[in-house]
Amino acid sequence: MRYCSRCGSEYQDSVANCTDCPTHPPLVSSDEMHDRGLPLPHELDQHRFVKAGIAEDPVTAQVFADVLEEQGIPLIVRPGRSGIVDELTTGNLLPWWEILVPDTSQVRAASLLEQVKLQSQATAEEAGRAAEEEEREGELARGAPLDSAPPAL
Repeated sequence: MRYCSRCGSEYQDSVANCTDCPTHPPLVSSDEMHDRGLPLPHELDQHRFVKAGIAEDPVTAQVFADVLEEQGIPLIVRPGRSGIVDELTTGNLLPWWEILVPDTSQVRAASLLEQVKLQSQATAEEAGRAAEEEEREGELARGAPLDSAPPAL
């Protein structure tokens, strides 16, 4: 087989020039392609990226990206916006960020993202409890009775 060093098209040995490129460059052998550091068509990256999760805001999308990068999982963060159908059916037209990973890493990535979500929820709940506790301590320090009803008028 012979190959175009410009576009990578593959041809039979009987063909001399690339018919896909405008300048019709001469075709080369697979050895010449390797000598030039060019991949053959069957050596190209064949990864298929699939959805591992969705982030509802850019900060969460960045957190997800950081976690996946730390684990060595390649990813694409694709920002998007709900379409008109979403707006008509749900009333929302909100932005979202889709986290795409190679199909071979989807299960692992989805599991990692779920762990991050659970940790985030636990942290938010802890913050809520801490704020409530701080408020109670402030009321006790002021001498205000807990859960007291407002004075009657």
